Amino acid sequence: MISEEDKERVRQATDFVQLVGETVELRQRGQEFWGCCPFHGEKTPSFKVNPATGLWHCFGCGEGGDVFSYVQRREGLEFPDAIRYLADRAGIELAEERGAGRGPRKTRLMEALGEAESFYHLMLMRGRGEGPDAARRYLSGRGFGSDVCRRWGLGYAPGRGQLVARLRSKGFGQAEMIAADLAYDRSGRVTDRFYDRVMFPIHDELGRTIAFGGRVLGAKRDGVAKYVNTRDTPAFNKGKHLFAYDRAKETMAATGVAIVCEGYTDVIAMHEAGFTNAVAALGTAFRLDHVRLMERQRVSKIICMFDGDAAGQRAAERAVRYLDKTSAALLCVVLPDNQDPMEFLAVRGADALRPVLDAARPLMDFVFEKRLAAHDLSAPGRRVRALEDMASLLAPLKHSVLLDEYATRLADTLGMDVSETKRAIRDAKVVELDEDRPQRAASRPGGGADRGSARHAGRGAGGSSRDAGAWAAGPGSDELGPDDYVPAEAYEDGAPAPEAPARPAPAREAPLSALSASSTRTVRSARPLVPAPASREDPPAPRPAWRAEPRSAPLSALSADERMQVTAERELLSALAQRPDALRPYEERIASLFWADARHEAMAWAMLSTPEGTSPAEVVAAASAVVPEAPRILSGGRVMSDGELSDSEKLDLIVDTAELCSCRRRVRQIRAQLSGSGTPDEDSERLFREATVLQRRVAELSREISSVSEE
Repeated sequence: MISEEDKERVRQATDFVQLVGETVELRQRGQEFWGCCPFHGEKTPSFKVNPATGLWHCFGCGEGGDVFSYVQRREGLEFPDAIRYLADRAGIELAEERGAGRGPRKTRLMEALGEAESFYHLMLMRGRGEGPDAARRYLSGRGFGSDVCRRWGLGYAPGRGQLVARLRSKGFGQAEMIAADLAYDRSGRVTDRFYDRVMFPIHDELGRTIAFGGRVLGAKRDGVAKYVNTRDTPAFNKGKHLFAYDRAKETMAATGVAIVCEGYTDVIAMHEAGFTNAVAALGTAFRLDHVRLMERQRVSKIICMFDGDAAGQRAAERAVRYLDKTSAALLCVVLPDNQDPMEFLAVRGADALRPVLDAARPLMDFVFEKRLAAHDLSAPGRRVRALEDMASLLAPLKHSVLLDEYATRLADTLGMDVSETKRAIRDAKVVELDEDRPQRAASRPGGGADRGSARHAGRGAGGSSRDAGAWAAGPGSDELGPDDYVPAEAYEDGAPAPEAPARPAPAREAPLSALSASSTRTVRSARPLVPAPASREDPPAPRPAWRAEPRSAPLSALSADERMQVTAERELLSALAQRPDALRPYEERIASLFWADARHEAMAWAMLSTPEGTSPAEVVAAASAVVPEAPRILSGGRVMSDGELSDSEKLDLIVDTAELCSCRRRVRQIRAQLSGSGTPDEDSERLFREATVLQRRVAELSREISSVSEE
């Protein structure tokens, strides 16, 4: 792993504005730099970089975060690789740690992997005994004779520590073998990682050995995986490499076509039959990183050869989410009789496969047909269920320019209104797939890939320079996505809330009751955010004309007040990241808030716990220490980017709105408690008095904000 010290060294050595300026034309506005987002097409700049906080955000697509997330998105890298990418740019040598000491160099791991390939190949070609014989029979049965085995460097892993002994004789140490995932420590004894398997060496685009795939011999045994692949190492990332890419890239570039198969043997059979632009994913489903890797060869077509079974159907459906993320046409071929490419070629030959590939169908055509075939569309109720099913399939494309086309097609098929199909697609939740999450090395030998967590930013309402102060996120904004919103009450049922730095919290009631109404402000051209009344008793508040209408409703389960409060809290945190010292006079008011999201409260405590004079970047780091997704949350503030207001006016507006939402939330909580209580007692009287004080405060804040909006 990369140490926190190295990570910070890389961050400080990177000129964020210069980095973004390589691909985006930026113009300075105050402390920020604005330009057109590099991740989606737009004509009006809604993408900003703040060099003080080290954060970026696009109000058009909702993406945001820090310099590492930016490189991840721009270069198609996972988090550790983004750090390595920036380290290479800055000329920083990373001391990547393994345990308590320095890890082996990547070059040494690749040398060990190359030596392992030679050993495995030798065992296959010259080995004696039941194991090597079985491996040769397996490969021969698939049409892979000795010439094919030599060309592809295929091998056999005998296990029993034989590879470890061979590598030791070549001067490799235990740490190098383990770091390359060629061996593991079992009760103090280092032994081979692969045992009694046919070995398929995996190479990088330069042809260097970086990993292996091992296929168990004979029938699959209970508890034994059919295929075991090298886990992620400093030399290998299964989500970023493709089997045979080093052999296929030249043909890809020459023809503009790439063929994606599902297995090692399929790829080898394709190449041997003359289809030398075939590749396969490595122990993971087809991913966006794989698409981007093939795009380096300027392919215009990517033909996915999925098996005709249920697994192939699922693979095709997964690939749908990449349709709008590549300029290449995603096509699909399903071979007859549920055959895989190797079986088809063995029976019918290469000449029969060429017209099949030429007739490849658009991926969406295949998926539409297969998915709808499972539904009876004869009754309206059944068509509604079909709509829900198809909406879940198309949900990853809800923000795509392709939505109109697919929604219209679905509406025509189901006999429904286009607006209804669009609404259903936009309301459908996007399910994150395991293969879309960053992969990490498994913690135990012999296991599969560990699953990392995704740090995807969501979608937000558009934001131009004019409405940069419009910080109301509509219910269609993934900026407040369904996996993002965590009500504070959720942590009362046993799930631990993020821990905030130790700090004595002031009593809840005292600060609110002690606060007097602020003098009515007159702010020029202010565009404040005013939450909708929490109840009929709350004073009405004007609805600003500039407030963005929701585009979709993934947050329909949340009330308007809850959505508003989460937005207000994020705006407050964003301001705290940019002007930490300017917000310290508001500490008592911030401490008294009843937060809608427990993570927001933890971040606020962490940020306010920093000493006076702390830089914005260090304040962001303090928040990130308690909430890993803090950079994305903090990057989306709008009000502080408004050039028509002074900083003091912005801060007053932000804190007033956050407190107003907080007071309303607490009043609703008290009402719920009182409605469920029986005979009045001392506690209910105390709650009633608290609610009365809070209602007065709500009225004061509403009048102040209303007077501002009327200016």
